[in-house]
Amino acid sequence: MKQLLPLNDRPVIRHCLDSILSAGITDVVTVVRPGNEDILKAVSGFTRRVAFNERPGSGMAGSVRAGINMIDPASTAVFICLADHPLVHTDTYRTLLDAHSETPCQILVPVYGGKKGHPPLFPADTAREIYSGHSLRDIMRKDDKRVRYMPVPDEGVVLDMDTHEDYGMILTKTGGA
Repeated sequence: MKQLLPLNDRPVIRHCLDSILSAGITDVVTVVRPGNEDILKAVSGFTRRVAFNERPGSGMAGSVRAGINMIDPASTAVFICLADHPLVHTDTYRTLLDAHSETPCQILVPVYGGKKGHPPLFPADTAREIYSGHSLRDIMRKDDKRVRYMPVPDEGVVLDMDTHEDYGMILTKTGGA
């Protein structure tokens, strides 16, 4: 499981959670597959709530549906954070949150070097459109005027760990395992 691969002194998923929490985000829901005890142990004490994606084949949309059920109803926005993007900086989360307070109805997508990245920030009501059977990509394509692409000085938004080579590159950028 790539979420548990070592990155410096802790698992990849903890790098993600550390950045999120350091940005002042306190309403964090971690979505895991049932029976994923190792991930539950890794996030213990770093996330207040855990949601279970009971349909592992449902992809990211299924995970988002499971997680959205558990967010605070007063939340105005939802980050969709992926554990395979461990190098997103705390400042990127803060930048997107600040932009959300200026334009609360827009989906915000970080961009680095002209490439769209993660994590996108969705207005909470917009994110709930996922219950209508749409994917996040469908929701974003529904009306391109509600999507704002935000250039950020953070290469971490486009560095993911889909392959062993990607993981090796991330290790190189951080100074090792």
